[in-house]
Amino acid sequence: MKRLLALAVAAGLTGCAGFGPVQPWEKGNLAKPEMTFNDSGVFNRYDDHIYTSRESSSGGAGVGGGGCGCN
Repeated sequence: MKRLLALAVAAGLTGCAGFGPVQPWEKGNLAKPEMTFNDSGVFNRYDDHIYTSRESSSGGAGVGGGGCGCN
């Protein structure tokens, strides 16, 4: 039983190793702009507002440090 399980796992892992990178034309619906994360500018502003309200700081999105002045 253990041998069969090990064989199944090995076959599954070697089968996945044969796939190469996915080309843009192979992505289909996933390549459409409406499928991206944070596509809406309104949503981005709202998300930044919530983040700065919780962190008690403003600006500096993507920069280390917080509202306390520490880096």
